[in-house]
Amino acid sequence: MAAPEEQELSQAQTEKLLQFQDLTGLESMDQCRRTLEQHNWNIEAAVQDRLNEQEGVPSVFNPPPARPLQVNTGDHRVYSYIVSRPQPRGLLGWSYYLIMLPFRFTYYTLMDIFRFALRFIRPDPRGRVTDPVGDVVSFIHSFEEKYGRSHPVFYQGTYSQALNDAKRELRYLLVYLHGEDHQDTDEFCRNTLCIEEVLTFINTRMLFWACSTSRPEGYRVSQALRENTYPFLAMIMLKDRKMTVVGRLEGLIQPEDLINQLNFIMEANQTYLTSERLEREERNQTQVLRQQQDEAYLASLRADQEKERKKKEEQEQRRQEEEAARQTRLAEERRQRTLAEEKERKSECLPPEPPQDDPDCLEIMFKLPNDTRVKRRFLFSQSLTVIHDFLFSLKETPEKFQIVTSFPRRVLPCLPTEEQPNPPTLKEAGLSRSEVLFVQDLTDD
Repeated sequence: MAAPEEQELSQAQTEKLLQFQDLTGLESMDQCRRTLEQHNWNIEAAVQDRLNEQEGVPSVFNPPPARPLQVNTGDHRVYSYIVSRPQPRGLLGWSYYLIMLPFRFTYYTLMDIFRFALRFIRPDPRGRVTDPVGDVVSFIHSFEEKYGRSHPVFYQGTYSQALNDAKRELRYLLVYLHGEDHQDTDEFCRNTLCIEEVLTFINTRMLFWACSTSRPEGYRVSQALRENTYPFLAMIMLKDRKMTVVGRLEGLIQPEDLINQLNFIMEANQTYLTSERLEREERNQTQVLRQQQDEAYLASLRADQEKERKKKEEQEQRRQEEEAARQTRLAEERRQRTLAEEKERKSECLPPEPPQDDPDCLEIMFKLPNDTRVKRRFLFSQSLTVIHDFLFSLKETPEKFQIVTSFPRRVLPCLPTEEQPNPPTLKEAGLSRSEVLFVQDLTDD
């Protein structure tokens, strides 16, 4: 999370700020900076004013605001609760401070120069985050080895993942930065963080992410949150559609105070969270409504497409049926034309009808399937094929037929076959001078 914008300090001012904090024992870096600014960065005057304040000597400068502190930072409010360690009081305690002041000043000045030079020679390895999840899991394992498994449920993921989950679930995210070398860390973990009331409160009300600042992922988060001292807790929530720090708890804090302060922060920001929930529900309802409208539109579109498809299929089917009927009609017309041409050809090829007084003549009465009767004369010497061709040339005769005698009933072999390539003559077929023959329709067979 981005901290409020502040004027950047020079290297000399940063060194004086750290020295002043070490000499006075103040835990709040902001308070140290304000005191130095009030004294125009004169560290000796600032330290003396601080000593006078502890001894009850009035200061010409305004005292720091009492805690808890409400800090207005632009467009949102951050609730800060800073717990300072008890300062030594009395003449003996401050005499010790004054005696050690030159030595401590020299020591910290040399150490600051050494650390400043070391940063150019060997950059801090914590600045390179290569396995953020591994950093968090490693911290959890080391925490459990030292303090046991009775602790708030740690979020086993990166800081970014915890922020995303808290944002998605609209929950508070409590971030704990573990300072391994700080003198209050051990007491805070044993007597506050792992107390049953505290862990139950945290587990039921929020997500809890923690990491040591000695690991790259924890160090990266500490650079973003800019803590002043340890133990450090930050409450983060979705506010004005962005994840925002709404509370900072710094210093050793007792279980009851921790629960009270967290409750205060949550109650102070509950309206924002409720507003976010209502807006999200409204967006979800709008999205659901839009989705339902889209689904209804798609269903209507699919129905119209299905109707259009069926209509095209029906049109194509009718077209195919019409085309098939047309082809059938054309084929039938060609067949009928061919049949008529064949009948005409057969009629032209028929031998002439013999005269009635020809001694070799016989007369045959043909009964057609439509009850039409046709009579014609033939010669006994003519083949049975002649009477078949005669009947075939008639319009009333079906396309396929056979000629049958009445009694005894038999079919005359009028057409050549493999067994009988040359059909017999009328005389060989046993016909008399006056015969009645039946034409049987074979078209449907």
